Amino acid sequence: MTNIALHINEKAYGQLLCRTLPHVIHNAEEYERLTAELMELDERDNLSPEEKELAELLAMLIEQFEERRYPVRQAAPVEVLHHLMEARELTQKDLWGIFGSKGITSEVVRGKRAISKTHARKLASFFGVSADLFI
Repeated sequence: MTNIALHINEKAYGQLLCRTLPHVIHNAEEYERLTAELMELDERDNLSPEEKELAELLAMLIEQFEERRYPVRQAAPVEVLHHLMEARELTQKDLWGIFGSKGITSEVVRGKRAISKTHARKLASFFGVSADLFI
């Protein structure tokens, strides 16, 4: 239980809940309505503890709906490599030192060869990212 929950006026919070009617979001109309309620609260200064609690609840419901409706697809290691190369304007030649040869570099970049754990660690160090992206 958070500190704010200890200091809310149950009657005032109940009135906010009755007015807003927050619940698990099942469709776009409910999503739009509850998002509008949250935005209205977000635009105001000096929210009461009850309003802060309602805003937190609405944010959780909206996030839950978005995660169900719009799941984030995990990128394949080679897709991550392509993205990082493109973002840094690199070519295969720039990665030869990491993979040890032109042939291995070419095979990895074309997706013909998997990225080994050793190469993943080297790529992570080179790009300054987590090795988990390449495994």
